[in-house]
Amino acid sequence: MIPLARYGKEGELDTAAIFLASPASTYVNGCVLPVDGGYTSL
Repeated sequence: MIPLARYGKEGELDTAAIFLASPASTYVNGCVLPVDGGYTSL
């Protein structure tokens, strides 16, 4: 039931964590960033 039709692989959360820790996310606040292969969009 995962839209991407596969489970997550090791390291796939890294880019989201790096983005949130970087200066690129300075204007992001109060947001939930689901990294779940589209599961919560169902």
